[in-house]
Amino acid sequence: MMNSPQYKALFEHFEKIKNLHLREFFSQEKNRFKEFSLVFESTLIDYSKHRITAETKKLLIEFAVASGLKESIEFLFHGKKINTTENRSVLHTALRNRTNTPVVLNGIDVMPEINAVLHKIKLFTEQVRSGEHIGFTGKGITDIVNIGIGGSDLGPKMVTHALAHYSKKGLKVHFVSNIDSTHLSETLRNLRPETTLFIIASKTFTTDETMTNAHSARSWFLSCGAKEDDIAKHFVAVSTNFPATTEFGINPDNVFIFWDWVGGRFSLWSAIGLPIALSVGFENFVELLEGAEAMDLHFRYTEFENNIPVILALLDIWYINFFGTESHAILPYSEYLRLLPAYLQQAEMESNGKFVRKNGGRVVWNTASVIWGQPGTDSQHSFFQLLHQGTRLIPCDFIAAARSHDPLGSHQEKLMANFFAQTEALMQGKTEDEARGELEAAKMSEDAIEQLLPHKVFEGNRPSTTILMEELTPRSL
Repeated sequence: MMNSPQYKALFEHFEKIKNLHLREFFSQEKNRFKEFSLVFESTLIDYSKHRITAETKKLLIEFAVASGLKESIEFLFHGKKINTTENRSVLHTALRNRTNTPVVLNGIDVMPEINAVLHKIKLFTEQVRSGEHIGFTGKGITDIVNIGIGGSDLGPKMVTHALAHYSKKGLKVHFVSNIDSTHLSETLRNLRPETTLFIIASKTFTTDETMTNAHSARSWFLSCGAKEDDIAKHFVAVSTNFPATTEFGINPDNVFIFWDWVGGRFSLWSAIGLPIALSVGFENFVELLEGAEAMDLHFRYTEFENNIPVILALLDIWYINFFGTESHAILPYSEYLRLLPAYLQQAEMESNGKFVRKNGGRVVWNTASVIWGQPGTDSQHSFFQLLHQGTRLIPCDFIAAARSHDPLGSHQEKLMANFFAQTEALMQGKTEDEARGELEAAKMSEDAIEQLLPHKVFEGNRPSTTILMEELTPRSL
Protein backbone atom coordinates (compact mmCIF):
# COMPACT_ATOMS: atom_id res chain seq x y z
CA MET A 1 0.00 0.00 0.00
CA MET A 2 2.97 2.37 0.36
CA ASN A 3 3.10 2.68 -3.42
CA SER A 4 -0.62 3.35 -3.75
CA PRO A 5 -1.97 6.73 -4.86
CA GLN A 6 -3.79 7.02 -1.52
CA TYR A 7 -0.58 6.62 0.49
CA LYS A 8 1.28 9.07 -1.71
CA ALA A 9 -1.54 11.60 -1.27
CA LEU A 10 -1.27 11.17 2.50
CA PHE A 11 2.49 11.72 2.40
CA GLU A 12 2.16 14.90 0.35
CA HIS A 13 -0.53 16.16 2.74
CA PHE A 14 1.66 15.30 5.75
CA GLU A 15 4.51 17.40 4.37
CA LYS A 16 2.16 20.40 4.22
CA ILE A 17 0.78 20.20 7.76
CA LYS A 18 3.44 18.40 9.81
CA ASN A 19 4.75 21.61 11.39
CA LEU A 20 1.36 23.19 12.16
CA HIS A 21 0.43 23.59 15.82
CA LEU A 22 -2.81 22.44 17.41
CA ARG A 23 -3.26 25.98 18.68
CA GLU A 24 -3.56 27.10 15.06
CA PHE A 25 -6.10 24.41 14.28
CA PHE A 26 -8.32 25.44 17.19
CA SER A 27 -8.00 29.18 16.50
CA GLN A 28 -8.90 28.72 12.83
CA GLU A 29 -11.63 26.08 13.20
CA LYS A 30 -14.34 27.26 15.55
CA ASN A 31 -16.34 24.02 15.15
CA ARG A 32 -13.34 21.74 15.53
CA PHE A 33 -14.72 19.88 18.57
CA LYS A 34 -18.01 19.20 16.79
CA GLU A 35 -16.25 18.04 13.63
CA PHE A 36 -13.82 15.74 15.40
CA SER A 37 -15.87 14.11 18.14
CA LEU A 38 -18.34 11.23 18.25
CA VAL A 39 -20.87 9.95 20.77
CA PHE A 40 -21.66 6.28 21.22
CA GLU A 41 -24.50 5.62 23.65
CA SER A 42 -23.33 7.39 26.83
CA THR A 43 -19.67 7.69 25.84
CA LEU A 44 -17.98 10.70 24.23
CA ILE A 45 -14.94 10.19 22.00
CA ASP A 46 -13.18 13.52 21.40
CA TYR A 47 -10.33 13.35 18.88
CA SER A 48 -10.18 17.07 18.15
CA LYS A 49 -6.78 17.36 19.88
CA HIS A 50 -5.04 15.45 17.12
CA ARG A 51 -2.76 16.88 14.47
CA ILE A 52 -5.23 16.41 11.66
CA THR A 53 -7.53 18.44 9.43
CA ALA A 54 -10.69 17.52 7.58
CA GLU A 55 -8.44 16.74 4.61
CA THR A 56 -6.33 14.39 6.73
CA LYS A 57 -9.42 12.47 7.79
CA LYS A 58 -10.69 12.27 4.20
CA LEU A 59 -7.35 10.96 2.90
CA LEU A 60 -7.01 8.42 5.73
CA ILE A 61 -10.48 7.05 5.01
CA GLU A 62 -9.69 6.80 1.30
CA PHE A 63 -6.55 4.89 2.26
CA ALA A 64 -8.60 2.51 4.45
CA VAL A 65 -11.11 1.87 1.68
CA ALA A 66 -8.35 1.22 -0.87
CA SER A 67 -6.70 -1.17 1.60
CA GLY A 68 -9.81 -3.36 1.55
CA LEU A 69 -10.88 -2.66 5.13
CA LYS A 70 -14.60 -2.95 4.37
CA GLU A 71 -14.09 -6.40 2.90
CA SER A 72 -11.86 -7.47 5.79
CA ILE A 73 -14.51 -6.47 8.33
CA GLU A 74 -17.07 -8.65 6.57
CA PHE A 75 -14.58 -11.53 6.40
CA LEU A 76 -14.24 -11.28 10.20
CA PHE A 77 -17.97 -11.39 10.88
CA HIS A 78 -18.64 -14.11 8.31
CA GLY A 79 -16.12 -16.49 9.82
CA LYS A 80 -13.60 -16.45 6.98
CA LYS A 81 -10.31 -18.03 8.03
CA ILE A 82 -8.45 -14.76 8.44
CA ASN A 83 -6.01 -16.39 10.90
CA THR A 84 -4.04 -17.79 8.00
CA THR A 85 -1.10 -19.17 9.98
CA GLU A 86 -3.42 -21.46 11.97
CA ASN A 87 -6.10 -21.76 9.26
CA ARG A 88 -8.79 -20.58 11.67
CA SER A 89 -11.72 -18.24 11.76
CA VAL A 90 -11.66 -15.43 14.33
CA LEU A 91 -15.20 -15.36 15.66
CA HIS A 92 -15.06 -13.82 19.12
CA THR A 93 -17.81 -11.50 17.83
CA ALA A 94 -20.16 -14.50 17.83
CA LEU A 95 -19.64 -14.90 21.58
CA ARG A 96 -21.41 -11.57 22.20
CA ASN A 97 -24.04 -11.99 19.47
CA ARG A 98 -26.97 -11.42 21.80
CA THR A 99 -29.44 -10.91 18.93
CA ASN A 100 -28.72 -14.55 18.01
CA THR A 101 -28.29 -13.83 14.33
CA PRO A 102 -27.06 -17.15 12.85
CA VAL A 103 -23.29 -17.32 12.50
CA VAL A 104 -22.46 -20.16 10.12
CA LEU A 105 -19.05 -21.82 10.24
CA ASN A 106 -18.38 -24.83 8.00
CA GLY A 107 -22.09 -25.06 7.29
CA ILE A 108 -23.13 -25.13 10.98
CA ASP A 109 -24.63 -22.31 13.04
CA VAL A 110 -22.35 -21.87 16.08
CA MET A 111 -24.92 -19.93 18.11
CA PRO A 112 -26.75 -22.90 19.72
CA GLU A 113 -23.48 -24.22 21.17
CA ILE A 114 -22.47 -20.74 22.40
CA ASN A 115 -25.85 -20.33 24.08
CA ALA A 116 -25.59 -23.76 25.68
CA VAL A 117 -22.26 -22.82 27.30
CA LEU A 118 -23.69 -19.49 28.45
CA HIS A 119 -26.62 -21.32 30.05
CA LYS A 120 -24.18 -23.65 31.80
CA ILE A 121 -22.22 -20.63 33.09
CA LYS A 122 -25.49 -19.09 34.32
CA LEU A 123 -26.51 -22.19 36.29
CA PHE A 124 -23.08 -22.69 37.85
CA THR A 125 -22.74 -19.02 38.70
CA GLU A 126 -26.09 -18.98 40.45
CA GLN A 127 -25.23 -22.14 42.42
CA VAL A 128 -21.95 -20.70 43.70
CA ARG A 129 -23.23 -17.21 44.45
CA SER A 130 -26.35 -18.50 46.24
CA GLY A 131 -24.37 -20.92 48.42
CA GLU A 132 -26.00 -23.97 46.85
CA HIS A 133 -22.61 -25.18 45.62
CA ILE A 134 -20.82 -26.31 48.76
CA GLY A 135 -17.36 -27.61 49.50
CA PHE A 136 -16.28 -30.89 51.09
CA THR A 137 -17.09 -29.69 54.62
CA GLY A 138 -20.52 -28.36 53.70
CA LYS A 139 -19.49 -24.72 53.60
CA GLY A 140 -20.15 -22.29 50.74
CA ILE A 141 -17.47 -20.77 48.53
CA THR A 142 -15.79 -17.57 49.71
CA ASP A 143 -12.76 -17.44 47.40
CA ILE A 144 -12.24 -18.22 43.72
CA VAL A 145 -8.76 -18.70 42.27
CA ASN A 146 -8.47 -18.48 38.50
CA ILE A 147 -5.34 -20.22 37.24
CA GLY A 148 -4.43 -19.31 33.66
CA ILE A 149 -1.99 -17.23 31.66
CA GLY A 150 -2.10 -14.73 28.79
CA GLY A 151 -5.63 -14.34 27.48
CA SER A 152 -6.91 -16.76 30.12
CA ASP A 153 -5.72 -14.34 32.79
CA LEU A 154 -5.38 -10.76 31.52
CA GLY A 155 -8.90 -10.34 30.15
CA PRO A 156 -10.98 -11.75 33.01
CA LYS A 157 -8.64 -10.17 35.58
CA MET A 158 -8.98 -6.73 33.98
CA VAL A 159 -12.78 -6.95 33.76
CA THR A 160 -13.22 -8.36 37.26
CA HIS A 161 -11.15 -5.49 38.65
CA ALA A 162 -12.93 -2.92 36.47
CA LEU A 163 -16.36 -4.08 37.65
CA ALA A 164 -15.44 -4.58 41.31
CA HIS A 165 -18.28 -2.22 42.25
CA TYR A 166 -20.70 -4.89 41.04
CA SER A 167 -19.00 -7.81 42.81
CA LYS A 168 -20.69 -9.97 45.42
CA LYS A 169 -19.78 -9.16 48.99
CA GLY A 170 -18.09 -12.11 50.70
CA LEU A 171 -16.88 -13.65 47.43
CA LYS A 172 -13.32 -12.76 46.41
CA VAL A 173 -11.76 -13.60 43.07
CA HIS A 174 -8.00 -14.09 42.77
CA PHE A 175 -5.84 -14.64 39.69
CA VAL A 176 -2.66 -16.70 39.43
CA SER A 177 -0.62 -16.70 36.22
CA ASN A 178 3.08 -16.51 37.01
CA ILE A 179 4.99 -19.80 37.23
CA ASP A 180 7.05 -18.12 39.95
CA SER A 181 5.88 -20.05 43.02
CA THR A 182 5.51 -16.80 44.94
CA HIS A 183 2.38 -15.90 42.98
CA LEU A 184 0.49 -19.05 43.96
CA SER A 185 1.92 -19.23 47.48
CA GLU A 186 1.00 -15.66 48.35
CA THR A 187 -2.48 -16.12 46.88
CA LEU A 188 -3.14 -19.26 48.93
CA ARG A 189 -1.56 -17.95 52.13
CA ASN A 190 -4.80 -16.73 53.71
CA LEU A 191 -7.29 -19.01 51.94
CA ARG A 192 -9.10 -22.01 53.36
CA PRO A 193 -9.32 -25.13 51.16
CA GLU A 194 -12.87 -25.95 52.25
CA THR A 195 -14.20 -22.60 50.93
CA THR A 196 -11.95 -22.16 47.88
CA LEU A 197 -12.94 -22.89 44.28
CA PHE A 198 -10.26 -23.20 41.59
CA ILE A 199 -10.84 -22.47 37.90
CA ILE A 200 -8.17 -24.05 35.67
CA ALA A 201 -8.29 -22.12 32.39
CA SER A 202 -6.41 -23.87 29.60
CA LYS A 203 -7.92 -24.82 26.25
CA THR A 204 -5.60 -27.82 25.83
CA PHE A 205 -5.04 -28.45 29.56
CA THR A 206 -1.34 -28.74 28.71
CA THR A 207 -0.10 -25.13 29.02
CA ASP A 208 3.05 -25.54 31.11
CA GLU A 209 2.71 -22.51 33.41
CA THR A 210 -0.98 -23.08 34.01
CA MET A 211 -0.73 -26.81 34.66
CA THR A 212 2.30 -26.40 36.95
CA ASN A 213 0.28 -23.98 39.08
CA ALA A 214 -2.82 -26.20 38.83
CA HIS A 215 -1.03 -29.30 40.11
CA SER A 216 0.56 -27.33 42.93
CA ALA A 217 -2.88 -25.97 43.89
CA ARG A 218 -4.21 -29.54 43.79
CA SER A 219 -1.42 -30.72 46.10
CA TRP A 220 -2.09 -27.83 48.51
CA PHE A 221 -5.78 -28.73 48.56
CA LEU A 222 -5.13 -32.42 49.28
CA SER A 223 -2.50 -31.65 51.91
CA CYS A 224 -5.08 -29.80 54.00
CA GLY A 225 -7.26 -32.83 54.76
CA ALA A 226 -9.27 -33.11 51.56
CA LYS A 227 -9.59 -36.38 49.64
CA GLU A 228 -9.29 -37.16 45.94
CA ASP A 229 -13.08 -37.30 45.58
CA ASP A 230 -13.34 -33.78 47.03
CA ILE A 231 -11.48 -32.30 44.05
CA ALA A 232 -14.69 -32.43 42.01
CA LYS A 233 -16.30 -29.93 44.38
CA HIS A 234 -13.43 -27.46 44.38
CA PHE A 235 -11.92 -27.57 40.88
CA VAL A 236 -13.58 -26.66 37.58
CA ALA A 237 -12.00 -26.24 34.16
CA VAL A 238 -12.34 -24.09 31.08
CA SER A 239 -10.95 -26.47 28.48
CA THR A 240 -11.63 -28.76 25.53
CA ASN A 241 -9.48 -31.65 26.78
CA PHE A 242 -12.01 -33.81 28.65
CA PRO A 243 -9.70 -36.81 29.19
CA ALA A 244 -7.10 -34.59 30.86
CA THR A 245 -9.61 -32.76 33.06
CA THR A 246 -11.15 -36.09 34.13
CA GLU A 247 -7.74 -37.49 35.00
CA PHE A 248 -7.12 -34.36 37.10
CA GLY A 249 -10.27 -35.18 39.08
CA ILE A 250 -12.66 -32.57 37.66
CA ASN A 251 -16.31 -33.49 37.23
CA PRO A 252 -17.12 -33.52 33.47
CA ASP A 253 -20.24 -31.47 34.30
CA ASN A 254 -17.93 -28.71 35.51
CA VAL A 255 -15.85 -28.43 32.35
CA PHE A 256 -16.75 -25.33 30.32
CA ILE A 257 -15.69 -25.49 26.68
CA PHE A 258 -14.64 -22.87 24.17
CA TRP A 259 -13.53 -23.23 20.60
CA ASP A 260 -10.42 -22.95 18.43
CA TRP A 261 -11.91 -19.90 16.69
CA VAL A 262 -11.67 -18.01 19.98
CA GLY A 263 -8.28 -16.28 20.12
CA GLY A 264 -6.80 -16.16 23.61
CA ARG A 265 -6.52 -12.38 23.74
CA PHE A 266 -10.22 -12.06 22.83
CA SER A 267 -11.50 -14.91 25.00
CA LEU A 268 -12.96 -13.08 28.01
CA TRP A 269 -16.32 -13.14 26.22
CA SER A 270 -16.28 -16.97 26.28
CA ALA A 271 -16.22 -19.43 29.18
CA ILE A 272 -12.85 -17.86 30.03
CA GLY A 273 -15.08 -15.12 31.47
CA LEU A 274 -16.43 -17.53 34.11
CA PRO A 275 -14.63 -15.68 36.97
CA ILE A 276 -16.23 -12.44 35.73
CA ALA A 277 -19.70 -13.98 35.91
CA LEU A 278 -18.99 -15.45 39.34
CA SER A 279 -17.77 -12.10 40.62
CA VAL A 280 -20.39 -9.71 39.23
CA GLY A 281 -23.28 -12.08 38.50
CA PHE A 282 -24.49 -13.56 35.24
CA GLU A 283 -26.84 -10.64 34.49
CA ASN A 284 -23.94 -8.21 34.55
CA PHE A 285 -21.85 -10.59 32.44
CA VAL A 286 -24.63 -10.52 29.85
CA GLU A 287 -24.61 -6.71 30.00
CA LEU A 288 -20.90 -6.83 29.21
CA LEU A 289 -21.65 -9.01 26.18
CA GLU A 290 -24.46 -6.71 25.07
CA GLY A 291 -22.21 -3.65 25.22
CA ALA A 292 -19.58 -5.44 23.16
CA GLU A 293 -22.18 -6.47 20.59
CA ALA A 294 -23.39 -2.88 20.32
CA MET A 295 -19.86 -1.78 19.45
CA ASP A 296 -19.45 -4.73 17.06
CA LEU A 297 -22.54 -3.59 15.16
CA HIS A 298 -21.33 -0.01 15.13
CA PHE A 299 -17.96 -1.15 13.77
CA ARG A 300 -19.53 -3.35 11.13
CA TYR A 301 -22.24 -1.08 9.78
CA THR A 302 -21.22 2.54 10.44
CA GLU A 303 -19.64 4.50 7.61
CA PHE A 304 -15.94 5.08 8.20
CA GLU A 305 -16.42 8.86 8.67
CA ASN A 306 -18.24 8.16 11.95
CA ASN A 307 -16.81 4.76 12.83
CA ILE A 308 -15.04 4.98 16.19
CA PRO A 309 -12.73 1.93 15.96
CA VAL A 310 -11.82 2.82 12.37
CA ILE A 311 -11.07 6.48 13.17
CA LEU A 312 -8.90 5.57 16.17
CA ALA A 313 -7.04 2.92 14.14
CA LEU A 314 -6.39 5.39 11.32
CA LEU A 315 -5.01 7.91 13.81
CA ASP A 316 -2.56 5.23 14.98
CA ILE A 317 -1.46 4.65 11.38
CA TRP A 318 -1.09 8.42 10.88
CA TYR A 319 1.25 8.83 13.85
CA ILE A 320 3.19 5.59 13.51
CA ASN A 321 3.94 5.86 9.80
CA PHE A 322 4.10 9.60 9.21
CA PHE A 323 5.18 11.22 12.48
CA GLY A 324 7.32 8.21 13.37
CA THR A 325 5.89 7.72 16.84
CA GLU A 326 6.90 4.54 18.62
CA SER A 327 4.58 4.29 21.60
CA HIS A 328 1.04 5.04 22.70
CA ALA A 329 0.05 5.84 26.30
CA ILE A 330 -3.23 4.57 27.79
CA LEU A 331 -4.19 6.75 30.75
CA PRO A 332 -7.37 5.69 32.56
CA TYR A 333 -8.45 8.21 35.18
CA SER A 334 -10.14 5.44 37.12
CA GLU A 335 -8.74 3.09 39.73
CA TYR A 336 -11.16 0.46 38.45
CA LEU A 337 -9.42 0.59 35.05
CA ARG A 338 -5.93 0.19 36.49
CA LEU A 339 -5.37 -3.07 34.56
CA LEU A 340 -6.67 -1.79 31.21
CA PRO A 341 -3.25 -0.78 29.81
CA ALA A 342 -1.87 -4.28 30.48
CA TYR A 343 -4.88 -5.89 28.81
CA LEU A 344 -4.55 -3.63 25.78
CA GLN A 345 -0.84 -4.40 25.54
CA GLN A 346 -1.70 -7.99 24.73
CA ALA A 347 -4.69 -7.20 22.50
CA GLU A 348 -2.66 -4.75 20.40
CA MET A 349 0.95 -5.88 20.53
CA GLU A 350 0.32 -9.63 20.26
CA SER A 351 -2.02 -9.00 17.34
CA ASN A 352 0.00 -6.49 15.32
CA GLY A 353 3.54 -6.99 16.61
CA LYS A 354 4.79 -8.84 13.54
CA PHE A 355 7.30 -8.11 10.76
CA VAL A 356 5.88 -10.73 8.36
CA ARG A 357 2.80 -10.16 6.22
CA LYS A 358 0.10 -12.78 5.68
CA ASN A 359 1.65 -13.65 2.32
CA GLY A 360 5.02 -14.33 3.97
CA GLY A 361 6.67 -11.16 2.74
CA ARG A 362 8.33 -8.68 5.05
CA VAL A 363 6.36 -5.69 6.30
CA VAL A 364 7.88 -2.50 4.88
CA TRP A 365 5.95 -0.04 7.08
CA ASN A 366 5.63 0.27 10.84
CA THR A 367 2.87 -1.72 12.56
CA ALA A 368 1.85 -1.54 16.20
CA SER A 369 2.97 0.99 18.78
CA VAL A 370 4.40 0.00 22.13
CA ILE A 371 1.36 0.25 24.42
CA TRP A 372 1.94 1.41 27.98
CA GLY A 373 0.34 3.47 30.70
CA GLN A 374 -0.81 3.89 34.27
CA PRO A 375 -3.89 5.38 35.91
CA GLY A 376 -4.18 9.10 36.48
CA THR A 377 -3.44 10.84 38.75
CA ASP A 378 -0.59 8.49 39.72
CA SER A 379 0.90 8.83 36.25
CA GLN A 380 1.03 12.62 36.53
CA HIS A 381 3.59 12.22 39.28
CA SER A 382 5.46 9.50 37.42
CA PHE A 383 6.08 10.12 33.72
CA PHE A 384 4.02 13.08 32.52
CA GLN A 385 7.19 15.16 32.35
CA LEU A 386 8.15 13.00 29.37
CA LEU A 387 4.73 13.39 27.76
CA HIS A 388 4.80 17.18 28.06
CA GLN A 389 8.46 18.05 27.61
CA GLY A 390 10.20 14.94 26.33
CA THR A 391 11.88 14.59 22.96
CA ARG A 392 9.45 11.91 21.75
CA LEU A 393 5.95 12.47 20.41
CA ILE A 394 3.63 10.09 22.28
CA PRO A 395 -0.11 10.04 21.44
CA CYS A 396 -2.24 9.48 24.54
CA ASP A 397 -5.71 8.12 25.28
CA PHE A 398 -7.34 9.67 28.36
CA ILE A 399 -10.25 7.54 29.66
CA ALA A 400 -12.61 8.45 32.49
CA ALA A 401 -16.11 8.07 33.87
CA ALA A 402 -17.91 11.33 34.65
CA ARG A 403 -19.87 9.83 37.55
CA SER A 404 -18.08 7.97 40.34
CA HIS A 405 -19.38 4.80 41.98
CA ASP A 406 -17.64 5.93 45.14
CA PRO A 407 -18.41 9.64 45.72
CA LEU A 408 -16.27 11.07 48.49
CA GLY A 409 -15.97 14.78 49.20
CA SER A 410 -14.35 16.65 46.32
CA HIS A 411 -12.39 13.66 44.98
CA GLN A 412 -14.29 13.28 41.71
CA GLU A 413 -14.20 17.00 40.94
CA LYS A 414 -10.43 17.09 41.44
CA LEU A 415 -9.97 13.91 39.41
CA MET A 416 -11.92 15.32 36.46
CA ALA A 417 -10.19 18.70 36.74
CA ASN A 418 -6.87 16.91 36.32
CA PHE A 419 -8.29 14.79 33.49
CA PHE A 420 -9.34 17.80 31.41
CA ALA A 421 -6.37 19.99 32.35
CA GLN A 422 -3.82 17.45 31.16
CA THR A 423 -5.31 17.08 27.68
CA GLU A 424 -5.53 20.86 27.34
CA ALA A 425 -1.93 21.34 28.50
CA LEU A 426 -0.65 18.68 26.10
CA MET A 427 -2.46 20.46 23.28
CA GLN A 428 -1.77 24.09 24.18
CA GLY A 429 1.63 23.92 25.81
CA LYS A 430 3.06 27.07 27.40
CA THR A 431 4.83 29.68 25.32
CA GLU A 432 7.87 31.64 26.43
CA ASP A 433 5.74 34.77 26.85
CA GLU A 434 3.21 32.92 29.00
CA ALA A 435 5.94 31.39 31.14
CA ARG A 436 7.64 34.78 31.55
CA GLY A 437 4.36 36.35 32.63
CA GLU A 438 3.92 33.73 35.35
CA LEU A 439 7.46 34.19 36.65
CA GLU A 440 7.13 37.98 36.66
CA ALA A 441 3.84 37.68 38.55
CA ALA A 442 5.78 35.68 41.15
CA LYS A 443 8.05 38.75 41.48
CA MET A 444 11.23 36.89 40.57
CA SER A 445 14.36 38.81 39.63
CA GLU A 446 15.22 39.20 35.96
CA ASP A 447 18.33 37.02 36.35
CA ALA A 448 16.29 34.26 37.99
CA ILE A 449 13.64 34.52 35.30
CA GLU A 450 16.20 34.15 32.50
CA GLN A 451 17.72 31.14 34.18
CA LEU A 452 14.40 29.41 34.84
CA LEU A 453 12.47 30.43 31.72
CA PRO A 454 13.63 27.66 29.31
CA HIS A 455 12.57 25.03 31.84
CA LYS A 456 9.03 26.44 32.14
CA VAL A 457 8.22 26.30 28.42
CA PHE A 458 6.04 23.47 27.11
CA GLU A 459 5.86 23.10 23.34
CA GLY A 460 2.39 21.58 23.38
CA ASN A 461 1.14 20.14 20.08
CA ARG A 462 1.03 16.71 21.75
CA PRO A 463 -1.97 14.69 20.50
CA SER A 464 -4.54 13.00 22.72
CA THR A 465 -7.94 11.34 22.55
CA THR A 466 -10.51 11.90 25.29
CA ILE A 467 -12.85 8.97 26.00
CA LEU A 468 -15.44 10.00 28.58
CA MET A 469 -18.10 7.60 29.83
CA GLU A 470 -21.08 8.80 31.76
CA GLU A 471 -20.49 5.91 34.19
CA LEU A 472 -18.37 2.76 34.23
CA THR A 473 -20.87 -0.06 33.86
CA PRO A 474 -20.62 -3.58 32.41
CA ARG A 475 -22.14 -2.25 29.19
CA SER A 476 -19.97 0.85 28.85
CA LEU A 477 -16.84 -1.18 29.64
